[in-house]
Amino acid sequence: MHEPILEVKEISVKIGERMALYPISLNLQAGQKLAVAGETGSGKSTLLKAIAGLQNLKSGAVYLQGERVEEAWEKLIPGHRRIAYLSQHFELRNNYRVKEILSYAEKVREQDAAEIYRLCQIDHLLNRKTDQLSGGERQRIAMARLLVGAPLLFLLDEPFSNLDALHKQTMKQVMLDLGKAMQINWILVSHDPGDWLSWADELLILRDGKQLQKDAPVTIYFSPADEYTAGLLGAYSVINSLEWEQLSGEKTDSAKIIRPAALELGAIGTAPLIGQVKEVEFVGYGCLLTIELQGGNRVKLFHPESAELDSVVGVQLR
Repeated sequence: MHEPILEVKEISVKIGERMALYPISLNLQAGQKLAVAGETGSGKSTLLKAIAGLQNLKSGAVYLQGERVEEAWEKLIPGHRRIAYLSQHFELRNNYRVKEILSYAEKVREQDAAEIYRLCQIDHLLNRKTDQLSGGERQRIAMARLLVGAPLLFLLDEPFSNLDALHKQTMKQVMLDLGKAMQINWILVSHDPGDWLSWADELLILRDGKQLQKDAPVTIYFSPADEYTAGLLGAYSVINSLEWEQLSGEKTDSAKIIRPAALELGAIGTAPLIGQVKEVEFVGYGCLLTIELQGGNRVKLFHPESAELDSVVGVQLR
């Protein structure tokens, strides 16, 4: 395996008397996409800022292509020239034309800059003034401004949080196109599992500044370390050991976390579990049913159609 582009070695951060980040280590290979997930206050933004050289460390070090990234206290203007950091609170100067804003940051060839503008879907906006732009346009321009600075690593901190659904989808397409056309190494922070489940190569879960789990998104989705992790990635149910044995025929000493797609309705006479439909939620491609089992436990499952409330149904593994 090649040497990693990024090495994070046992970094921790203390802000005042509070530990904001406990020792964390990770590597990022060339072209790899890493997503970071966790509840508000879990340390996601602190981790990105520490990697970018915008945050002082209590311990550890960050290396980009084998060279240590200097901490904020070591530089007059904090940050690393090859690491781009796009915050959800990005700003563009008012009363400037877009091409002026971008030209100040250009460190690539003119033809490469033009391609970046095309990929970011802003090439038609270059003569507009910044106060004439929508939120989605401003964000794509902020991204392009960082990209023409020729970064090796791009850190995105909640890039979709202030966008409506249409602009969010445009931004995702821009990131997909950029990833295909340019050798960019990405780290993305987001609250929405839809932003990274199909995008990321690896997913890092944080809670209270501590690393809980790091693996492929599909692995964490179906085998979360705990209920906190399961909840970050979407709907789930907890099946006790008796119910799991009835469902699968396997004995276990502990409860199982299971996703709605793993269960389905079955015939009352043959299904291993029986329950009543208590909630029906339309989710576009079907319905998410909440079933109260005979023992009182509630489980969720997907069904292509609606179901009558309080109707008795069978539940089985899909």
